Amino acid sequence: MMKLTLETDRLRLRPFRLDDAEAMFTRWTSDDEVTKYLTWLTHTDIEQTRALLARWVAEYEQPERLNFAIELKEEGDRLIGGIDVVRYDESMPVIGYNLTRAYWGRGIMTEACRRVLDYLFSQGFEAVKIDAMVENVGSNRVIQKCGGVLVATEEDYQPLKDQTVLVNRYIVRAKE
Repeated sequence: MMKLTLETDRLRLRPFRLDDAEAMFTRWTSDDEVTKYLTWLTHTDIEQTRALLARWVAEYEQPERLNFAIELKEEGDRLIGGIDVVRYDESMPVIGYNLTRAYWGRGIMTEACRRVLDYLFSQGFEAVKIDAMVENVGSNRVIQKCGGVLVATEEDYQPLKDQTVLVNRYIVRAKE
């Protein structure tokens, strides 16, 4: 199981636990505004969130699996989102993230993303990919603030939603 916890001044990035289901469901997995930009469907039942969490916790057995719950320290370690390496393309990590809507626009995801990027670069990765739907202005800004350089804008088919979306593809490179 992944034991890694990363911290910033405001945030704790820790492994997800099965008992996170209720907070996740009420704060973001059931929120259409949050999930609109994700590759998976909005959860209509907490059992969907429990099943997702069970899969994520089982995936921690894979040494390369990084998936962090984002907690806000100043609110008693309140669980407000997640950030993870969703896959590796040509051995390059690809980061994905989501955040409870009430916390949008506060620089929280930029802070979490920078911390995960720093960790990945410290592990020897020279570049990381991050995608964002073109219409997701906030996420595009997060990536740009983290040093992301736009390398392509492409159509991307999302099978779970049976839709094709326009996606900006960015690469963030380790500093020399």
